Formats: sequence, structure tokens, C-alpha cells
Amino acid sequence: MSKAQRVRLGRGLGALFGEDTLRAERDDPGLRTIPRARIAPNPFQPRREFDEGELEELVDSIRANGLLQPLVVRRDPEDEERFQLVAGERRLRALTELDWPRVPVLVRDVDDRALLVLALVENIQRAELGPLDEAEGYRTLVDDFGLTQGEVAAAVGKSRSTVANMLRLLRLPPSVRRLLSDGALSIGHARALLALDHPGRITELARRAAQEGWTVRQVEARTRRKPENHSKSGANGQASTGRDRDAVIVALERALQETLGTRVALRTAKGESGEIRIPFRSAEDFDRIFQIVTGESSAKIVG
Repeated sequence: MSKAQRVRLGRGLGALFGEDTLRAERDDPGLRTIPRARIAPNPFQPRREFDEGELEELVDSIRANGLLQPLVVRRDPEDEERFQLVAGERRLRALTELDWPRVPVLVRDVDDRALLVLALVENIQRAELGPLDEAEGYRTLVDDFGLTQGEVAAAVGKSRSTVANMLRLLRLPPSVRRLLSDGALSIGHARALLALDHPGRITELARRAAQEGWTVRQVEARTRRKPENHSKSGANGQASTGRDRDAVIVALERALQETLGTRVALRTAKGESGEIRIPFRSAEDFDRIFQIVTGESSAKIVG
């Protein structure tokens, strides 16, 4: 990331929280040394995972060169003798591993909203925040703190359209979000899949894209195709369309599709009878579905 890009990131923080929110000067009255044990992690930290290898590198760097930048903390709202981390999660973890008894900090008076925004900006600047964690952070600012998408964009130094597109990722089915978190799919894949409005198709295409290594363009091409029509009539032999199918049946069908990661056909007949059709594409796909349904491998049953 270039210096200019870093300057732009968080350009709205001064307007939201004051120009001196994070500025540290040697004569700053907020700069002090406190016991490390009195610092609690940021309760709004959007990042869920920290790379152990990178953390060890930071530990080695601090051991050799000392801490070049103080942590940023605020007073704990419920205990004036304790503090909450505002920025510097990796540094705090490294100092804990080094067992430093006291650490330099910059004490700032910030509210919960600022606490989340500053943590978001720090992680975005370091390119260490996964897309879903970033999206969840934006959603918290919008839903819990009442910021508009434009205000969120200004605070983190991104365009409003970028924030809007990140928020759209949270509409993906859970199984697809897992593929995105695991790196099996990219943000480009996810955005292409969002062109569909059917969770079952999104889930199935996402699974195939991950398994077969589709490019983003291949996913885009697949989303433009009309879905295959596996059955033109219901179980009672009468023609049916999406318009006249019972809404409850459709909802149940979609829930099954999200859970199983494949297209599911739920057909009802007269009374309370019916059938569930679950297609599979290979022996491996069958075993995957079998394990979801039964909790164990099909090989264990037949072997």
C-alpha cells in the first residue's frame, strides 16, 4: 500500500472523532506507561484470526528493537483503574508473549463507535482483515451505531460503492461464506454469485467453482445461464411453477439447499406425503452429502 493510500484511509476520522484521536507526541499528556495486565482487548475487534508466523516475527522485532509505537487505549467505562485496547492488537499479543510487565500507551477518550472504526482502519491499512470480518464491521457501524454507508466510507477511506458491495457479501448463504473465508473463493467469485437471487443455485455454483477451480469469468458466465429444469411436473403429475407453489415449501427447500450445498427438489402430493430429491455428481459428492445427513462417511457403512 502506498503512502498516499495510507493517508486517504481514515480521512473521515478527524471529522468523526477529532483531529488528535491517534496523534502521539512526546509531550502528549495522554502518553504514559501502565501495567500490561490492566489492558483488555478491544471488545469490537473485527479481526477473528491472527497469523502465528507474523506474530512471531513481531515478537522477534520487539525483542530486538523495542516497541517503536505505543498502544492506543481508552479507560474502561466500568472500571477507571483498567483500560481497553483501541489499536494495537498484534502488539499487545506480542508484548504478552514477551511478558512485558509495563507497556507504553496513548490514552484517548473515544466511544464505542470510534473503538470499532479505529480497529477497522488499523486492520484495513495492514491488509489483515478478511472480507467477511470487514463486512461485519461495516454492518455493526450501520445497524448498531446508526452510521450511513457514506459515513462509514468516509471514516475508513473507501468509496460508498465499495462499502455497499462488502455489505452485500453478508447475503451469501452460510456455506458460501465459509468458502470465502477459507480462501476457496475470492471476492470476485462472491460478487458474481450475488447476481443470482436463488440461494440453492448460489450454493451449488459456489461449491462447483471451488471444487473445479473456476475463474471469476466462468462463474459470471454460469450465472447468466438459465437453471436446469429437473422436473416440469409435481409429484401428483400436475404442472407447477414457482408462482403457484406454496411459500412454506419453497422456504423449506431453500433451507435444505443451503445446508446440503446442492440443488434439492421438495415435492408434495395429496395429504402430507411427498418426496425429497437430492442429486449428486460423483461418489465424492455423495459421500459429502451423506456425511451431512448422517454424521459419518458412507465408506464406514458399506466397508
